[in-house]
Formats: sequence, structure tokens, C-alpha cells
Amino acid sequence: MQNSIPFQSAVMPEALQLNSSLQFHCHSDIACFNACCKRADITLAPYDVLRLKRRLELTSTEFIRQFTVPFQMDGDGLPGIKLKTDDNGTCLQLAGDAGCGVYSDRPTVCRYYPLALLTLREKDSAIAEERYSLVKETHCQGHAEARVLSITDYRTEQNCDEFDAKNREWYQLVLKKKSAGPAVGRPPQISLQLFFMASYDIDTFRRFVLSDNFRKTYTLPANFYTEIEQDDEALLAFSYRFLRQVLFGERTIQELAEAWEQRVTQRQEVWEMRRQLEIERRAAAEDDKYRAGNNDDCGCAG
Repeated sequence: MQNSIPFQSAVMPEALQLNSSLQFHCHSDIACFNACCKRADITLAPYDVLRLKRRLELTSTEFIRQFTVPFQMDGDGLPGIKLKTDDNGTCLQLAGDAGCGVYSDRPTVCRYYPLALLTLREKDSAIAEERYSLVKETHCQGHAEARVLSITDYRTEQNCDEFDAKNREWYQLVLKKKSAGPAVGRPPQISLQLFFMASYDIDTFRRFVLSDNFRKTYTLPANFYTEIEQDDEALLAFSYRFLRQVLFGERTIQELAEAWEQRVTQRQEVWEMRRQLEIERRAAAEDDKYRAGNNDDCGCAG
């Protein structure tokens, strides 16, 4: 049985900035090498999934099924996924003593270690800012190494910029959802399902966007469909626009004339059909009760 409950990391509360100093060095000769991979708690962002599924030559659906576990990111059930571990908590991507088996495509959380990336927004501010917290776990000896460098230099060394650039808008969407609280309310189940698909299952999202029904609903140029059919990164960027519409009702994608009205009409027809069925169901239930009552009172022999 795979672990679905992740280990908790010790994140220090101090918010660091890009010019803050970091004393840390991880290398293959250090005594604790790979120890962090044996207590893995790796939350995945969309670009992480994209890189890993391509590295492992899987569809996003196959990767999610084989190598991740679900969790809820907030009280409204906003879906997240983490890397799956074995029964002892070891990351399935660890290649023994050689270290990470997908190192050049490792997730954002792994790149940042021993830092945690924080996306923060001050009250009444429309701008989200990135800060960093230090993760200091007892098993890690990298903090005792003599090397000191700025967080800017560490991020460059770990190639965090590319991953942050591809994930940043998604982080901001999640932050907006969490900070809005009751003002937005719990999304309907279909919105949560669309969030999961557009965030993580990019290959299924591609089929959804290329479908006839989607094309009949939204006004998008023909070259858009040609591009996203082949370009994962372009599709991922579009998924964030789509999620703004799904979660917050922002009209980020132009709908075809009368498409909205048609959907409302279709929904009204469905609602009316359900209402009529419910009326008929209740009437049939009353008839059954009436017939059962008459049989009880007739005095007939059993």
C-alpha cells in the first residue's frame, strides 16, 4: 500500500527575500545524501506534472494514476496532488544511491529545498509577492556546509526561474481562491473537476479543448487549436485563462454569440425536466401509499 499521508516538514517562519543569504550545500559526498528523498512530501504544480510525464514517457493521466496521490488544498476541496512514495515514505523516483532518477526534471519543491516558496498578498493588495522560508530538518547536514550564497544565486543554480515562470499564474489563482474565502464560496463539483483536469491532467484537457462542443462555445482563432494540439506549454498557459473563468467568472475567453444564452436555455430545460420527474415520482409514491392503505383496510384473506 502506498503512503497517501505526507510527512510534515519543519518550515521556519521567517520570510526571506532574494537578497537574503543562504548557508547550504547538498552534494553526493555528504553523509545525508538522499535522506530528504526518503521522507518525501512533494506537492506538484502544473509544470512539474508536464515535465515529469514527458520524462517518464507517459500521458498525464497515466502519470497521475501511477505516481501521485490526491489531497485537498483548502476547506472547499480544491484538489492538489503529491508525489507517491513507497510504504516507508521514499520517493518512487529515487534511483538508489545514485540519487534522483529524474533530476533534470525534478519538481519545484525539490529544486527549492531547503527553501519553501511562499506566494503572499497583503490585505487589500492586488499584487502577490514571492517570499521564501527556510526548511531546517534534523537529518539534513547541508546547513553545516561552509558555502554561503544569496537566494537569487541559489535559484539560478537550481533552475527555479523556468519552473516559477510556468507555474506563477497558477500559484496566484490558488492564492486568490484561498484568500477570497466565503466571498467566492465553495465551487460546485464540476468546477473542482475542471480545476483538476486543467491543472494536472493536461492531455485530457487538450482533448476537452479540441472537442466540437468547446469550439462551438468559444471564439478562438484556428491557429490557436493548431498550436495547442502540439505545444504543451501553450496549452498550460491557456489552462490558466480557462481557470479564471471557471473559478471566478472572469470572461477571459470570448464566448460565441448566443452561446451563453443557449446554455442557460438548455439548463432551464434540464431543470424543468427534473422538476417534472420529481413531481411524477412523488405522485407515484402517494399512489403506492394509497393502494397499500386500501389493501390493509379491505379485510381480504392473505
